[in-house]
Formats: sequence, C-alpha cells, structure tokens
Amino acid sequence: MSDALKHECGIAVIRLLKPLEYYKEKYGSAFYGVNKMYLMMEKQHNRGQDGAGFASIKLDTKPGERYISRVRSIAQQPIQDIFGKINERINNELTAHPEYANNVALQKQHIPYIGEVLLGHVRYGTFGKNSVESVHPFLRQNNWMHRNLIMAGNFNMTNVKELFANLLELGQHPKEYTDTITIMEKIGHFLDDAVSKIYKDLKKEGYNKREASPLIAERLKVAKILKRAAKNWDGGYAMAGLIGHGDSFVLRDPAGIRPAYYYKDDEIVVVASERPVIQTVFNVNFKDVKELDPGQAIIIKKSGEVRFKQILEPLERKSCSFERIYFSRGSDAEIYQERKMLGKLLMPKVLEAIDNDTRNTVFSYIPNTAETSFFGMIETAEAYINQKKTRTILNGQRSLSAEKVTEILSEHTRIEKIAIKDVKLRTFITEDSSRDDLVAHVYDVTYGVIKPEDNLVIIDDSIVRGTTLKMSILKMLDRLNPKKIIVVSSAPQIRYPDCYGIDMANLESLVAFRAALDLLKDANKYHIVEDVYKKCIGQKDLDDKHVQNFVKEIYDPFTDEEISDKISKLLSDKSIKAEVKIIFQPVENLHKACPGHLGDWYFTGNYPTPGGNRVVNRAFINFYEGNNERAY
Repeated sequence: MSDALKHECGIAVIRLLKPLEYYKEKYGSAFYGVNKMYLMMEKQHNRGQDGAGFASIKLDTKPGERYISRVRSIAQQPIQDIFGKINERINNELTAHPEYANNVALQKQHIPYIGEVLLGHVRYGTFGKNSVESVHPFLRQNNWMHRNLIMAGNFNMTNVKELFANLLELGQHPKEYTDTITIMEKIGHFLDDAVSKIYKDLKKEGYNKREASPLIAERLKVAKILKRAAKNWDGGYAMAGLIGHGDSFVLRDPAGIRPAYYYKDDEIVVVASERPVIQTVFNVNFKDVKELDPGQAIIIKKSGEVRFKQILEPLERKSCSFERIYFSRGSDAEIYQERKMLGKLLMPKVLEAIDNDTRNTVFSYIPNTAETSFFGMIETAEAYINQKKTRTILNGQRSLSAEKVTEILSEHTRIEKIAIKDVKLRTFITEDSSRDDLVAHVYDVTYGVIKPEDNLVIIDDSIVRGTTLKMSILKMLDRLNPKKIIVVSSAPQIRYPDCYGIDMANLESLVAFRAALDLLKDANKYHIVEDVYKKCIGQKDLDDKHVQNFVKEIYDPFTDEEISDKISKLLSDKSIKAEVKIIFQPVENLHKACPGHLGDWYFTGNYPTPGGNRVVNRAFINFYEGNNERAY
C-alpha cells in the first residue's frame, strides 16, 4: 500500500500439552515453546511494528517460585529486542549454573520465560500513546494464582466509554481509560467473582484454603466468565487470555470481523491471527488449521482439555475484506487466490481505459502487496491478447504470410518493474514543506522503458488518503513521459472510517470523502453537508441500535465513476503532463473475489455492529466542527 496505514495487531498462543522433558527429548530443547513463539511473532510482524510483547506461565510450581514472566518492547525492532533479552537471560543462567544444562526440572524452576503456556503479541497503536505501558500483554496481578490474568488482543471496541462506566458502577477504579485495560478489568471482575464463589462452596464442603486451590482450577468455568464479561462488548476482536493457574482462551467477536485460526494435536494447541503462520512454523497442512467460529472461544484448561464454547450469539458474518486485500500475509492459499481474482476482475475497466491498446501499454505495480493482484491482472491481459491473436489469424485465413503470423504472435503483455520503494521514510521533520519533499522521494522509478506513445497501467492494493500517490508516485511516473497514467486500486473507494482495529479514525483524511465534498460544491449541493450534520447531531443521544449512517448521503448524488474522476483530479496537479485516470474496484467485484469475507464497511458504510454507525456519526460531527480528535 502506498499510503502508510497503521493497522491490526497479531496474537499468538501456544499451549504445550506434554511435560517439558518431552520436548527436550524429541526436539532437543525444553525451550521449544519459546523458540516457536519467536517464529510465530516474526511471521506476523506485518501486523504490527510499534511494539511487541511476550508472556509465559509455568504449571504446577511450588509456592514462592515465580511462575509468570513477561517482557515488552517498543524498540525499533521490538520482536528481536524482546527475544534478545530472553535469550540473554537464559544464556546467563545456563552459564552461571552449568548443572541446569541437561536438567529440565532445574531449568523450569530457576530460568524465567520457560513454561507450558505462552502468549505473544505484535502491535500497531490505535488507541492511546505508544509507550511500553500500552504494549500487550497486559497483566492483572493478584496473590491468588487463579486471579492473575494476562491479556492481549487484536481489537478495537466502539463502546469503551460505556464499558468504562460499567466498571465504575461495579465499584472498580481502573488505572487507565483504554480499551485493553477496560476489557481486562471487566473479565477480571467476573474472574474474581467466580473464584470467590467456588472457594465459598469448597469451604462449606470442608476444604481449607490450601486444599481448595487445585479444586478451584478444576471447577473454574472460563466460558461462563467470558459470557458475563463480553455481554455488552461492541467491536471487532480476537481476545487472548491466560489465567495464573494455567487455563487459557481466545475469544472471537460474533461478526467474525477479526481473524483467529487454531491447530491442535497431542503435543500442542496453537492459536494465531493468520493461518499460514501456523502452517509454516509447525509444518502442518492447510486443512489441519481451522478457523475459530465467530462468537466462539477456544478454551484450554490447565489439564490440557480443549473446549470450544459459543460465548456470544453469532451475528451476520462480516469478516474484514480489507484483511484479505492488504493486511494478512499473501502466502495464505485462499488469500493468494482472492488477491489474484481482484486483479482479474479489474481488467475489463483497464482495457476500456486504454482503448484496448495493449501493444502500447506497460503494466506494473506498486510494491509489494499489490504484486499478487498484478499477477491476476496480467493473466487476464494475456488471455485477452491471445484471443485477439486468434481472431486476427482466423480472419486472415490463408492470405497471411509467415512473417505476418510471426508478427501477430509476437505481441505480448509488456511488464516492467516501474516503481521501486527506495527507503522506509520516517517523517521526523514536522515542517510541512520539508516533510512533503521527503515523501516525494519514498519511491524511485525505472527509466528508459516507457515510450511517449505508451499508456502506463500501475496497480496498488488500495488508495486511502492518496498522499503518497499525489506527492510521490504520480510525479515520479510522470517523469517517464507516458501518454497516460492509469492507477488501478484492487480495493473499492474507501469512504468511511474504521473502528475495529485499523487506524482510520476520521473522514477528512479519506480522499474519496474529499472528492465527494468537491463534487457537492461543483453541483451547488453543499447544503447536504449541513443537512447530514444536523441529522448526526440529532442522533447523539440515541441508543446505538437506533443510530443510522447518514454520511452515506454525502456520496448518494454521485456515481462511483464521478467520484473516481474527481479523485483523479485531486491527486494530479498542474505539474503532471500525462493524463491521469484512477480506477477503483467495484464493491460487487470485491464480493465475487472474497465471497466468504463480506465485511465491507470501509467502502459501503454498512457497519457490522451498532457501534459502527455511532462512530461514523461522531467522525462526521468532528469533521464539521473542526475537532481534531478520534471518533472512538
């Protein structure tokens, strides 16, 4: 994606089902789980580079022995930083105590991070400041083993204010106003309540506190705790938690907005945000990695028993299509084919834009996530050229010379690597003019492959703000002197903010929204903006379930094509000599390419939860009033 967009997060849970000695014997190290967690987090580094965290729990430790370890980092390479610290600590212990080397029991007793239950997280910050205190996993500590709670998630809640107020009603005093703290304290409250009730029952049965502890672990009903805690959550989430005595869980939101996959055998249970991560790290087949159902939790008891519980009633499935277009690793077998299909479905519009002149057209892509859609587009272009060759030869019948046939057959799709990402630029200069000059040099181009009579078709996976396209890419491409520049987006026009984990919190930064506003001015219909504002203000005190997305009315007077043409004008200034046209994927084609993932609220404004409409409502009010604040 040419526009830098902070997004998502990645979670990883590993539960070793055998004693640590088993992994030492079979795989050569009792640190098997730690090593695998490192790989899982590295394979998901695409999901978050603002921070990373790791936590582990040791099972069946003696009183006085440390059983929870945690390390977090916001270093420039946070995954390497935390595992560098882990390895240094382990190596120091092994050097200082050679007797630990082949004694797994001593390793477990004395060396931190080794354990049977492990949780990893990679983060992009979408709520709050990016300090190490904001990095998952979060830890809720207590002297009672069963009341310790470690939490990490890939999520955003739209109703944090309401959930925070609920905690206050329960008599709590949360230390921070963030969605993670709020969710953790909500679960923690019901965890405390459940542990207290079980202990009272055991006390009546004649057990003392020491005898009750292992029985609490057995009787604790994690599903019931989650049902009580999650009852009023509104958002997209894959929420992972570890309880101090060894129970663990991952809960997915009821609309399936955020992804979660799992694999289990007799050695291990593993959960991650992406399927190919599990496939690669554990060398297992595609069919063996399952998707966690919406509203469902996978619960691994301390005993190793794995349970699947329906925590929340499933809503209409609206798993995020943007996940498929850009965020997830393209090595997933399904995602790879979906991205190719997105490119294929765009080709008819591209042929129309170049007047079917494939001979004088060069095809390329914005590196690197648009590459797979580019392959799909080229396959369709090749098929079109082959059909054209066949028609020409058949129409010529026997009058064609061998030289002419050779000339016809020689036509092929012209593919060049045009755009090259030269450097990951940090906008460390705050002055606008200086920053714009830096942004203009994020990409470089390949010279000498474009002729003045050529069209240049270049595909990107999506166009969000259009800043890099305007300030860098189009200007660089124009230096090649093509006749026409056609920028193709494999995603539809992004018209609405996200509120489920991707950092698109306002409207005015979206180029499609700015284009619609300009069209309203051109058509003397800008009064619609005030009308929508009044409607949004009129909904401020309504319950979420009654709030409508009136922002759709900003776009209603115009066709997709009219908005695309206006975007083309907004992003190409007078200095660009070539004709510029921007083509977006139609929403109906997105659904054809990703039929199992119909979460399209970015493009249509059809939010999968009631809180989404309130967020877009708030975002429009902020825009109209000039408030530079988040809508959630």
